[in-house]
Amino acid sequence: MATNALYQSIELLSQEKGIDPAIVVGAVEEAIALATRKYYKTQENMRGELNKETGEITAYIYKTVVAGDEEIEDPVNQITLEEANEMAPGVEVGSEIRIYRDTSPLGRIAAQLAKQIIFQKVREAERDTVFQEYAHREKEVLNATVKRLEGQDIIFDLGKAEARCPKREQSRLEQFSVGERVRVVLLKVDRAAKGPQVIVSRAAPELVSNLFQSEVPEIYDNTVVIRAIAREAGERTKIAVQSRDKDVDPVGACVGMKGMRVQSIIRELRGEKIDIIEFSDEITTFAEKALQPAKVSRVSITDLTEKQLEVIVDDTQLSLAIGKKGQNVRLAAKLLGWKIDIKSEEEKRQEVEQQMQALAGTPTTPIEQVTELGDGVIQKLVAAGVTTAEALADMTPEQIMEIPGIGEKTLEKISVAVRHYFGHFEEEGGEAAEAGEGSAEKETAAKTAETPEGEAEAPSAEAVADTAAAEEENAAVVLEEAKTVEAAKAQTDDLAAADTLHETLAEGAAETESQTAAEMAVENVPPADEAEIRAEEKTTNEEEESAKEDGA
Repeated sequence: MATNALYQSIELLSQEKGIDPAIVVGAVEEAIALATRKYYKTQENMRGELNKETGEITAYIYKTVVAGDEEIEDPVNQITLEEANEMAPGVEVGSEIRIYRDTSPLGRIAAQLAKQIIFQKVREAERDTVFQEYAHREKEVLNATVKRLEGQDIIFDLGKAEARCPKREQSRLEQFSVGERVRVVLLKVDRAAKGPQVIVSRAAPELVSNLFQSEVPEIYDNTVVIRAIAREAGERTKIAVQSRDKDVDPVGACVGMKGMRVQSIIRELRGEKIDIIEFSDEITTFAEKALQPAKVSRVSITDLTEKQLEVIVDDTQLSLAIGKKGQNVRLAAKLLGWKIDIKSEEEKRQEVEQQMQALAGTPTTPIEQVTELGDGVIQKLVAAGVTTAEALADMTPEQIMEIPGIGEKTLEKISVAVRHYFGHFEEEGGEAAEAGEGSAEKETAAKTAETPEGEAEAPSAEAVADTAAAEEENAAVVLEEAKTVEAAKAQTDDLAAADTLHETLAEGAAETESQTAAEMAVENVPPADEAEIRAEEKTTNEEEESAKEDGA
């Protein structure tokens, strides 16, 4: 069956746009019907018809046949059976009757209207076809060709449709030229977009995953599994891999011999850095590896429900663990799916000290009481979160200088004010101690003054102990003198006198020791009467005199 040139053009257009020819034919017929109705200025139902063989386009109105006048509800689109039989004998109630309209008078304006309608219908059909083709292929990696550049956006040709890559989905390291073939990730299909409705990306993590599947056979056959990917396009990517075979090193398989596999991926990504990490089910171990190249001291879980980790690193490793502009710790948090609070050893120590002080109930002084600072400086410190004098005293000069509005002169002023403030408290504490000692002395003098003359207080147990100690010291002195006499005895001519003197001193020392021991034994005994004490003293003196006489 031969077809005319018009229908052949419709088929070519359908193939080019990837749509069904029947959709284009329907668009043409609808456009002719609308143009004809507008030309005749009628509201009657109208249809168009295209003859595929001859290419002739006709337009007609159609009316529904009803039995009589009493059943007509819409006179414009309904006709009685009697009138219908006059036009086409043999029609029945309920059927439609066609009344053709001449399309030859249609001019340029009607043709232009028909053209717009055809283009609109074809465009809608094309968008529906694209949506049905790509809507279910999100996150899939596609081969594309750079078609053109529109401002900061890149338009790719996917073969059956055009795709748009916005600026936010591009890597800052990449520059493309028209005609270049690249791989892109299909993000979504936006039916509301005016231009290309397929949105693709070069910054999605799925692109890195696809590149590893292409370059690493162990990943392609699922011997090594990619468990997580965190990426900042154009900067750095962290990828966690795990091996299902104990004999296969997942990191080594991804790196390849002399780094050949990962280097080809880096070239594809225009020099983007890639960290390959071995996955671990133990979150603390995984966190230590995710923060590489920094060395982690310890990792602890602070909140299991909210998925929060506390990571402690050495003071020298803090900047490396955080990374440039916080990139390393940010990517590690994405890779883990946990929030990471990273601290140095010094920060942790200060935090523990503050907690201990809080538990001990250490008083805090509002910073407003340090009047030497001035209102302006106090406002700046409070705005920075420094609300107590103790917190200000614990800060280093570098930390104080980081506060907005604090310069070297202000820093010096703050140092002087804090020093004077705490020095004032130390002076008050010293004066209070001296006042306490003076009051104690006054109290002792007052007690002494309260004792009437002639009334000796009975010695207490403490006084007896002090007396015993003094007697022990006297006995020691006597022994030292005895040793001195013994040394001198060798040089004296009168050996008998020296021996006698030595024996006398020795007996006196022995008596003193025995007396001291006796007094210590009765340390806790109630004080004796004054008459008994005097009698004991008299007996002791008489014994000493008799001993001296015997020696003489």
